[in-house]
Amino acid sequence: MKQVNIGGVPEHFNLAWYLTLKNGEYKEEGINLRWHDYYGGTGAMCKALRDKDIDIAVILTEGIIKDIIAGNPSKIVQTFVQTPLIWGIHVAARSKYKTVEDLKGTKAAISRYGSGSHLMAYINAENNHWDLEKDLDFEVIKNLDGAVEGLTNGNADYFLWEKFTTKPLVDDGTFRSIGNCPSPWPCFVIAVREDFIDSEKETLKTILEIINNTTIDFKNIPSIDRTIANRYQQKLEDVQEWLGLTEWSQDIIDKETISKVQKELYNLNIIPEIVDYDQLTLAI
Repeated sequence: MKQVNIGGVPEHFNLAWYLTLKNGEYKEEGINLRWHDYYGGTGAMCKALRDKDIDIAVILTEGIIKDIIAGNPSKIVQTFVQTPLIWGIHVAARSKYKTVEDLKGTKAAISRYGSGSHLMAYINAENNHWDLEKDLDFEVIKNLDGAVEGLTNGNADYFLWEKFTTKPLVDDGTFRSIGNCPSPWPCFVIAVREDFIDSEKETLKTILEIINNTTIDFKNIPSIDRTIANRYQQKLEDVQEWLGLTEWSQDIIDKETISKVQKELYNLNIIPEIVDYDQLTLAI
C-alpha cells in the first residue's frame, strides 16, 4: 500500500477529505493517505512541503504562489475551493479600536511571515489606502491560539483569519469583529511536490478523482450542515450561510487567476517577479 502524506488546516473547508478517509476510499485503491492538521496554516504547510514532511497540501492560493516563486519545488495541480475566502478582521473584545480605519499604523498578528494572515494584512491595507511601509507592523503568533493570547495581552492589535472559523470566538466574547476582507481570488488550491508528481502521478490522479467525486456533490450530502456544525462547534445558521457562499472546484487553476494573484503580490512587493503560468501549475 502506497503511503501518502497530505496537510491542511483543520477547518470546515476540508471536511470532504475527512469523509473520504473515514469511508476508506483511498485504502480501497491501495493508498494509505495520512492527513496532517496544520494549525499554523499556509506558512507551516509551505515549510512541510519543502521539508518533504507532506507530499500534498490543501493551501491558500496566494501563499503557495509566493512560496513556489521563492523556490518551493511544488506545483499547483488544481483549485480546491473556487470562491474567495472571507477573512474576518478581529480585535480583542475590550480593544479600544472600533473600525478598520482605527487600525491604521497598529500591529497585526500573523501566524508567520508568508502566511495568509500576513499577505491579507497587505491586501487589507491596500483596500484602505494605507501606506504599506508606515502603516503596517507585525507580531508573529503562530496560530489561532496564539492570536487569542496576543490580542488579549495587547502584544498585537488585530488579526485576520477566516470569518466562520473565528465566529465562535466572537460569539463567546474573546474577539470582536470589526470588518471583513475577502480574498480577491479562489481561496484554496491543491499543491504537490514535484518529485511526488514525477514518481506517483497515477496515485495522485486517483486521490484527486476520489476527492473531486465528493466535493462535486458536497452540499447534497444529507444533513451536511449539522455534521459541520457539530464537528467544528459552530452555529447551524453560520454553517448554512457559509455553505451558501462556498463553491468547490475540480479543475486546474486558470491563467487569468494566476496572473491576477501575481500582479497583486508584485504590486505589494511580496514577490520579486512575475513568472510564467507553467512554473506554478501542472495539469495532471
